Amino acid sequence: MKITWYGHSAYGLEFASTKILIDPFLEGNPTWGKGWEEAAEGATHVLLTHGHDDHIGSAANICKASRAQLVANFELCMYLVGEGVSDGQINPGNHGGTVDCGGFSTTFVNAIHSSSTQTGEGKNLYLGNPAGLVIHAPGEKTVYHMGDTDIFGDMALIEELHKPAVAMVPIGDRFTMGGAVAALACRRYFNFDTVFPCHYGTFGVLDQTADAFVEAMEDQADRVKIMEPGETTEV
Repeated sequence: MKITWYGHSAYGLEFASTKILIDPFLEGNPTWGKGWEEAAEGATHVLLTHGHDDHIGSAANICKASRAQLVANFELCMYLVGEGVSDGQINPGNHGGTVDCGGFSTTFVNAIHSSSTQTGEGKNLYLGNPAGLVIHAPGEKTVYHMGDTDIFGDMALIEELHKPAVAMVPIGDRFTMGGAVAALACRRYFNFDTVFPCHYGTFGVLDQTADAFVEAMEDQADRVKIMEPGETTEV
């Protein structure tokens, strides 16, 4: 599996004939700065953890241009149908559910956060509960994108049920776990082969480096993969 980081929490996963974009915050992402078209080329699926603008990102444009399948909670799917995504492209789910995406499956698991967007009238629009996403594909390592979250004890159940080997872990503090707490979550509850820290360095209010996370990972620091936006690696 090839994994590309586009900055913030946006990732691309490529395996077999599948190209997944997760939380494709591309337009407006100062650490990416290249628009959405390049990343969207060949996309077959768009997966969303929750409804904040820095996670929905360019999902509507990508789905309309590529005809990619949209995998998200029901409220997010309906919101993006209202933004022009075809209702034939959506594949909604919710916490505890697993959806067949064709070539892989996605399970919706807990995340402690919020989920909404601002309407044109300045009102806050609820977009379903936030989630983490667990991706199972035949012959590939199981991937867990935590979304935006704090640590929580039921992470132990996610490990027991899914045994993810690869994780995207938010570490930037203020809106998610900071580095030390994120490292505690990884060390206490999981046995990851590879950990990709994310949701840092994008804006000035977030931690600017992954240093605190790497330090707190201690003897598991060699499992941490630091990437630059646009970089691709294989797992």
